[in-house]
Amino acid sequence: MKRHVLIAGAGASGMTAAIWAAREGARVTLLEQKDCPGKKLLSTGNGRCNLTNLNQKDEYYRCSQPGFPSSVLRQFSVDDTLEFFRRLGITVRNRNGYIYPNSDQASSVLEALLQELEYSGVRIVCGCPVTGAVRDGDTFLLSTERGQLQGDALILAAGSKAAPVTGSDGSGYKLAAGLGHQIITPLPALVQLRCREKHYKRLAGVRTEARVSLFADGKFLAGDQGELQLTDYGISGIPVFQVSRYASVALHRKQDVTARINFLPHINRRQVGKLLEQRRRELENRNCVQWMNGLLNSKLSAVLLSLAGIQEKQPVKSVSRSQWNRLQELITDYETNISAVNPFENAQVCCGGVDTRQVREKTLESCLAEGLYFCGELLDVDGICGGYNLQWAWSSGAVAGRNAAKGARP
Repeated sequence: MKRHVLIAGAGASGMTAAIWAAREGARVTLLEQKDCPGKKLLSTGNGRCNLTNLNQKDEYYRCSQPGFPSSVLRQFSVDDTLEFFRRLGITVRNRNGYIYPNSDQASSVLEALLQELEYSGVRIVCGCPVTGAVRDGDTFLLSTERGQLQGDALILAAGSKAAPVTGSDGSGYKLAAGLGHQIITPLPALVQLRCREKHYKRLAGVRTEARVSLFADGKFLAGDQGELQLTDYGISGIPVFQVSRYASVALHRKQDVTARINFLPHINRRQVGKLLEQRRRELENRNCVQWMNGLLNSKLSAVLLSLAGIQEKQPVKSVSRSQWNRLQELITDYETNISAVNPFENAQVCCGGVDTRQVREKTLESCLAEGLYFCGELLDVDGICGGYNLQWAWSSGAVAGRNAAKGARP
């Protein structure tokens, strides 16, 4: 008789797990609480679906157990992912290592997965929240709003708490905890940061190249460079997203969190000083707002001048040395106080989740309950922006699905 694999959650990792479990000969039932599978997948890459990234480094995946993500990724690599989707009919486009479907539509990726699920004989049950899970002898019993299901193996792929409108409501954590697993507090990651200062309303809509460095209690945590977006409440954009998970953790620990921003990141501070001095000499007959024109965004320039104690219409010649020094400091090392991260509704993923120290890295099977497997965002693994979280979904889903079908032991 075929081994029956139950999967809770039909997101990217859950669908992948179902396909690979079916390919290994298992009978698979895939349960999804929303009205259709893959809702979150449709929003990835701004609707274009950044499938993966060719530039892979261990440090691009964060986990409280170093080495755990890379062990899983070695078993189902980027090359395996590209071949997997090629065989599903997805032609890809390489944008400097960022891999997208050539259609530039996440919907085409979802459709390819759904077609494969159908052809593989996977039973998909939507609108069916899983309310409980227990191990009963050699099998698992799942309680759902449509009754009880029994299976030989259970894969929890119910996602995190990020973007709950897509179905990631944290219910998977409750199922895992009910089966004895420790949950590291889930917190928003890849998310915007809220700042205490009042002048952000004047900066809303500004986009500028910058380097963002994050500190907690004065200790450097992380940094990244790219297009910074300023909002009416704080800071956003890719470099902010990349460091936000560290802000979440530090704020959760009640630490004092600050960000320092360099608005001229392509040249060093000495070169910045020379540039500003040269501009001061060459434009000495202008007022200060005219002097700043062409250097930075005009809205940003106005705020920085104000913070330096310089009036916009003030003649350049009248600016004191201390004011020049303060302006240079603000341009290259502007400091802002972080009051909060935006909520789960705004987060792309979470940090935290099922403690990987209780999960076998070779199979993704529970160390506590034989036949129980995990994949995707439910685990305490989060990647940076750029296709890394989807790569984790494909890799962990494939590893969990294959092993759940075989009943593999380490």
